[in-house]
Amino acid sequence: MLRAVVAGDVLNAMGYRMRPYELNTGATDRALDRCKALLHDALARRRSMLAALWKSRRLLAAVALDRSQIKPMVSVIGEFWAMTTEGDGNYRLQRFLEAEGAEVDVQPVTAWLLYNIWQVKWDTRRRMTLPAHDDARHGLAGKNPVRRMLSMTVAEFALRAVFGLYAALLGLRNAHLSDFDEIATLSHPYYDNHLRGGEGHMEVGKLIQSVQQRKAHMVVSVKPFGCMPSSGVSDGVQSLVTEKYPHAIFCAIETTGDGAANAYSRVLRDLFKAKLAMSQEPRRPDSSDRPRWRRCQDR
Repeated sequence: MLRAVVAGDVLNAMGYRMRPYELNTGATDRALDRCKALLHDALARRRSMLAALWKSRRLLAAVALDRSQIKPMVSVIGEFWAMTTEGDGNYRLQRFLEAEGAEVDVQPVTAWLLYNIWQVKWDTRRRMTLPAHDDARHGLAGKNPVRRMLSMTVAEFALRAVFGLYAALLGLRNAHLSDFDEIATLSHPYYDNHLRGGEGHMEVGKLIQSVQQRKAHMVVSVKPFGCMPSSGVSDGVQSLVTEKYPHAIFCAIETTGDGAANAYSRVLRDLFKAKLAMSQEPRRPDSSDRPRWRRCQDR
């Protein structure tokens, strides 16, 4: 299951990097379908995933691309399901952004697994000084905190290593999973790391990181209507963040059964700002080079 999740993340990220620049519409999706069939066959028949990824790399390399096009990078964050799904549940947001001339940076499921590992490590580190009668649900009474920390560290290392290996085999360059300690440090002045629910402090940290490190021209936070954890962050905390970083382009939308037109209108308004900001960035002498913002797959 873990191999399938990581391989799916890498393949999905590759598709988002290629699709905005394809010369023949639909070529990337057709290649992705063939790659998915290869990976499915490898998993079902218990064959080498590494070989399947290498074959997939050759299929994707055959897709003709025009990288001379300059497109704004839009990072999609927010509630886990809404930002991950690709369909009516989030107004087909990713495809809409691509159709409007943007490159989309999606959040991999692997990052969510790493976030859960980070939570266990962070909580354990803070509870290690509590008395031995810490018998709460996640307490350490009768448990070895050092062993728990070690097991989580090993799990994190293994997950990052598998992601890096799969990305290298598929040809996904500069795919960096986030440093969650860094995100926690950035977000803590605005949203306490003790508060949980949804993505917790991650949404705040991702926005700050995107602005400070120029990882995206625009950040869209999407969540279902009524998702209080994410809505509270987007409508409340992020207002303070954007006040401190006035050049940040942040758009928060909620998905309902009848709100697609309103959401598209707001996204287009901010996407226009992102394109304008991108056009004012300094370019390298070679016009075919990409803008000088840094790419990542998760922040």
